Amino acid sequence: MRPTPRTYPLLCCWLLTGFVAALNNWVPASWNNPGWQPALVFLWQVTGILAGLLLLVDGLSLRGISGITVERRHAENLALGVWSKVDIIIHYQGTQRRPIEVFDHYPDQCDAQLAHQTGMLDANAAAIYSYRIRAIQRGDHQFGHTDVLVGSALGLWQRRIAEGETSTIKVFPNFAAVSQYTTMAMEQQSSQLGIRLQQMRGQGTEFRQLREFRQGDSLRQIDWNSSARQRKLISRDYQEERDQQVVFLVDCGRRMRSKDSELSQLDHGLNAMLLMSYAALKQGDSVGVLCFGSELRWLKPVKGIANLSKILNRVYDIDASTQASDYNEAIKQLISRHSKRALVVLLSNIRDENSEDLLASIKLLQHKHLVVLANLEEPEVQSMLDAPVENFADSLRFCGAIHYLEQRNQASGRFNRNGILTVNSSPQTMPVALVNRYYEIKREGLL
Repeated sequence: MRPTPRTYPLLCCWLLTGFVAALNNWVPASWNNPGWQPALVFLWQVTGILAGLLLLVDGLSLRGISGITVERRHAENLALGVWSKVDIIIHYQGTQRRPIEVFDHYPDQCDAQLAHQTGMLDANAAAIYSYRIRAIQRGDHQFGHTDVLVGSALGLWQRRIAEGETSTIKVFPNFAAVSQYTTMAMEQQSSQLGIRLQQMRGQGTEFRQLREFRQGDSLRQIDWNSSARQRKLISRDYQEERDQQVVFLVDCGRRMRSKDSELSQLDHGLNAMLLMSYAALKQGDSVGVLCFGSELRWLKPVKGIANLSKILNRVYDIDASTQASDYNEAIKQLISRHSKRALVVLLSNIRDENSEDLLASIKLLQHKHLVVLANLEEPEVQSMLDAPVENFADSLRFCGAIHYLEQRNQASGRFNRNGILTVNSSPQTMPVALVNRYYEIKREGLL
């Protein structure tokens, strides 16, 4: 048990009486009245006895308290950075109404709103207290017990009761975009996200059916033999090739530790990978993942939209390390594990100083695979360009940012000249930019 704020005024009154009684011995003799001190001492003793009895009786009222159980309800899986509701249900079988304070031990890797609340417990009833949490780090996180502080009848004491079971939540990359993506038709979603579908060129695609010629069809789509038999123009209708494979190479090295607001570049990269994985699985392609730079994780290509959960469970708890990524070793690992031709998407933050080594490593992949380099830009550099230039230090910072961007553009140009497709985008727009490039590759039959 512990005293409540109501207890302290009672104790202060008793101590004040004792202080006045003791102070009477120090006043001048001319002020001293022989009848004051015994009366003050007696009053101090009486108030002490009454306060002690009051505290004792009120404290004893908490000894027999029982019948309190706590239940916690929350989602098993959370999306990174998204607020979620947690309910604390307190069941009480006592016969007296009690004041309580509730504090839930939520994970350290989460922010919380209203995790500490006060209220009343009615006799033979249940009370529900709700608060919100937001995960700021991916992985497995654990709730502790729930502390319930039950007040005594007079409110002078509180008894701490730790109830409720510990529970674990899994925090995944932000799959809100995927949830929205599934609620719409492909064409409607494409226009909402800014994903554009380009006109099919007719090469590298699978034949679907024959149909009558429509305005806008190219001459290459016309089936002249069928047109001669039908005595009217007949066009071939195509669809994107299926049963192709997409493999993500996800950099988890120190470059991906830099943060844009609350999310790291690795978090943004996983969000982009997740959305493109859904688009690829929806198209009938297989998706695999190889993470490198911290611990090596491999998921062989899986097919079917139901297997999106396998991708999530494989990467949701991986963190960026403090070590430099070895691109050459990662590519060798991929070549040894996967031999069938695939679209290989390298998600990283590439700078000019390591572009030459990376280019030599990617050329090993190009013998069999189509490579796309998804390069996450750094918003801090753009903020330096947008900041006002007022002094010499600002000028140096501005020029340094310009020089840095020029080096990145030159590195991107070297990749393009060597047949490597690149997607340079900010972390927030990378998911849409990457899906756009995937659709372009499918439509143009590059894979």
